[in-house]
Amino acid sequence: MDLNKVFILVFIGVLGTSIFGQEMTMENDSIPIEDLDEVIVTATRTLRQLSSLPLPVTLISKTQLQKTGVIRLDEILNEQTGIITVADESGFEGVQIQGIASDYVLILINGVPLVGRSAGNLDLSRLTIGNIKQIEIVKGPSSSLYGSEALGGVINIITETPKDGDLHGDISYRFASFNTHDANINLSQKLDKLGYSFFANTLHSDGYDLQPETQGQTVSPFNNYTFNGQVFYDFSNRLKLFASGRHYQQQQQADLFVNDEMFEGDSDIDETNAHLRFNHKANDKWALEYEFYYTNYKASEILQSPITDDVFSQSNFDQNLVRPEIRATYTFKPKHALTTGAGYNHENLDSTFFDEKVVFDSQYVFAQYDFFPWEKLNLILGARFDNHSEYQSQFSPKASANFQLSEAISVKGSIGYGFKAPDFRQLYFDFTNSAVGYTVLGYNVAIEKVQELETQGQLTDILFDLSELEEPLEAESSIGYNLGAGYAMGNVKLNLNFFRNDFKNLIDTRAIARRTNGQNVFSYANFDRIYTTGFEMDASYSFNKQLTFTAGYQLLYAKDKEKKVALERGEVFARDPQTLQTIALDNSDYFGLVNRSRHTANFKVFYDVPQWDFNINIRINYRSKYGLFDGNGNGILDDFDTTFVDGYALANLALNKTFSKKYTLQLGANNLFDYKDEENIPGLAGILLFTKINFKF
Repeated sequence: MDLNKVFILVFIGVLGTSIFGQEMTMENDSIPIEDLDEVIVTATRTLRQLSSLPLPVTLISKTQLQKTGVIRLDEILNEQTGIITVADESGFEGVQIQGIASDYVLILINGVPLVGRSAGNLDLSRLTIGNIKQIEIVKGPSSSLYGSEALGGVINIITETPKDGDLHGDISYRFASFNTHDANINLSQKLDKLGYSFFANTLHSDGYDLQPETQGQTVSPFNNYTFNGQVFYDFSNRLKLFASGRHYQQQQQADLFVNDEMFEGDSDIDETNAHLRFNHKANDKWALEYEFYYTNYKASEILQSPITDDVFSQSNFDQNLVRPEIRATYTFKPKHALTTGAGYNHENLDSTFFDEKVVFDSQYVFAQYDFFPWEKLNLILGARFDNHSEYQSQFSPKASANFQLSEAISVKGSIGYGFKAPDFRQLYFDFTNSAVGYTVLGYNVAIEKVQELETQGQLTDILFDLSELEEPLEAESSIGYNLGAGYAMGNVKLNLNFFRNDFKNLIDTRAIARRTNGQNVFSYANFDRIYTTGFEMDASYSFNKQLTFTAGYQLLYAKDKEKKVALERGEVFARDPQTLQTIALDNSDYFGLVNRSRHTANFKVFYDVPQWDFNINIRINYRSKYGLFDGNGNGILDDFDTTFVDGYALANLALNKTFSKKYTLQLGANNLFDYKDEENIPGLAGILLFTKINFKF
């Protein structure tokens, strides 16, 4: 019998024995999946109880991370309601929230941003979860606090802090399919005023090949390493220091086949973060934070012939961000606080595809008033002003409210403005595909580069007046609405949220000239107006805190307003595959934006057996069908396209057994039923079996 099937049968047998072999009247000493007393900082930049926030927020606790056996950020995000990970053309997986692409979701570590979006996505798989305390996800526009890239939401990764007492920590090793090895060491200690922690992780994999009949692997072998050190020092009860340094490094094999000729090489990534913060409580009313942050992201790749050593392609990407910021919170009286802040961003990027190093400078100020005009009503009013060297200044307001109808029921809503600045690529890119022959130019260099190509006799036609490119490219923007309700009583929790996000000035490519080889020259422009709307529901029920069921569902409509107008005018056509007749389409034929599923859902079961020091969980995630691109060339994704990916469900399972309070053995399987779609979903490698041993001291 196949070993995968044996493994599955063992899992199902243990699951049945654990659930049905125990009485349901266990002692109430297990850890619940979510604690209502947990606090979150990302939504307001101040400590707030999770259940009282007037915003759609998800909190992933350390307990969940440990029990599920995930090792990378993208794995756990995929299991949250209304969130999916989507790969871009670089292969990196970014996160989509409420149908909003990953380009518009800000990723933070301890409140400061990561950089390194080479093709739009910030690669979530480079973030290990081994030293994470909790993950906080705020859905909807958050530019009133965080500025650009927070148009669709914010994900903040909060790392562990040392506890009082002797040196403690844990060491773990995980072995999984595809010769995957993951090892962690985590040390921390708090001695009087001084605390420190050190974390190291290494991950190795042989990769995998979903199409062995073709040359090369789907994912090539790689090694990566993460190191993180933190220092905490309390000068007094009123002045505290936090300092952190993090380094990530990855090496991966690279190969490419062109006309049956093989090119080999390496892809390398280096990332460094340095973070310094002073927390100063001046008095009982004033609390200040002084922060300095630096990050650098480098990526390089070379491909060359193993026979002749001729270089086929070589690229480098080197991005830096320096950001000082000061924040102050003034508490007028209990539950009435004003938070203000100001900061400066200096960002530069040196890339193979830019003529020279480009630099962005911006200054910003923000303010937020969090107060209770009545005992049961919480209002949060905030706004931020960004002044940028490369685009028009932005003013980003937001208002949120939470009304406690009763002890169990609350109603909450928010409206906010979000924006995303044109990025380096959209402004300064200069790239020509050597294999196909097309060219992509950044908006700010397009006029000069097109004129150069025309002088060199490489153009047959300029498709419109280049003077249209003299006006600055505008920032993309949106207005987001969220209206929801929450119910929490006893063992039952229910949250419902309706959302709508209206975008304008979205930036996309358009052809501006035609080359003599018949290929186009593309640049960027503001023209799209889209929206995403729908609702989300999360529910959980606990039996004596030993057995917990949770479920989530999202209904999503994501469409282009301009396409809907064209459909209403009868200007969009397609060929009916049954009659072979060309027919005019209407809005009922319009599926929506690519890579968006109408329905996503999740179902999870967590079961604890305290007297055995044992727990088991199974998590099922469903995604309905979605389209990859416009296959029939009529400009929309419609019901006659053949580029849809069928809906699918993935099941993940993990078992944890603790021995002597120190050793934990974990067995697990991701993609339990071995689902694959080699052509459309290269990120799904089939079933992944793993075992992990953890020693805690």
